[in-house]
Amino acid sequence: MRSAPSFGVQAFFDEVTGTVSYVLHDVASREAAVIDPVWDFDAKSGRTSTASAQRIADYLDAERLTLRWVLETHAHADHLSAAQWLRRQMPAGAVRIAAPVVIGQQITQVQKVFGGIYGMEGCIAPQGADFDCLLRDGDVLALGATRIRALGVPGHTPADLAYAVEEGGAAAGAVADIFVGDTLFMPDVGTARCDFPGGDAHALYRSIGRLLAHPPETLLYVCHDYPPAGRAAAWCSTVAEQRAHNIHVHEGVDEAAFVAMREARDATLAMPQLMLPSVQVNIRAGRLPDADAQGRRFLKLPVDAL
Repeated sequence: MRSAPSFGVQAFFDEVTGTVSYVLHDVASREAAVIDPVWDFDAKSGRTSTASAQRIADYLDAERLTLRWVLETHAHADHLSAAQWLRRQMPAGAVRIAAPVVIGQQITQVQKVFGGIYGMEGCIAPQGADFDCLLRDGDVLALGATRIRALGVPGHTPADLAYAVEEGGAAAGAVADIFVGDTLFMPDVGTARCDFPGGDAHALYRSIGRLLAHPPETLLYVCHDYPPAGRAAAWCSTVAEQRAHNIHVHEGVDEAAFVAMREARDATLAMPQLMLPSVQVNIRAGRLPDADAQGRRFLKLPVDAL
């Protein structure tokens, strides 16, 4: 039985993209991290909205939380990141502090590939500097007494990170929850695709194995849910539930069988609806292109490049 944790978790589900964003906060210090915030984008009109991110900002304000970090699990292909908007919204005392935007250091590989596809070579800051902090596997961020440890989980993309939350206080160091990004989904949905540039089904299988090696009671928070008919959206399961019931990678599924399934399935999947606009924004930490002399901003549409 789990004791009362030293931290709290609040989920925000975006029905349009199936994305789950989270606020993680340290109970004692009231410091918070936001994970994978969504910036609403209507592809038909090209209009953006902060409605989803505003829900998070309102929650931070209502709970009197100080935003310390904005954490991206990877450069998403299904929604635009609200990191740049959100990091500037929350005051800390009398001074407004922009919370650092964090991602895995392998984002530079993703930037190189997609920067070439979009012709963005002159727009991307060198060495991943569009982001404020690049994490390596095992790096730790502080959130009051709570610690957030980066776990490299490549496969969906080379830069995917999971964030393992380590308790403060009497249970210091124990991993209680993990935000798994696009590795695992809920058990009845399965696992993430691996057919984007740099994706690797073998790597994903090993990354999932790393996550499922944690104690059975460890809570796993997914980045997306695409619920089958008749089930409401959900986003939290345990290691034990994933081991027993994940339709793609339950116990007894070996690497060869998983890779064969994953590659065959990926060959049937359509491109995500918002991939073309989202990736060019998200590889720059949620930054839109610079405005022209008239204040207009333009996203690019590569033709026959993907």
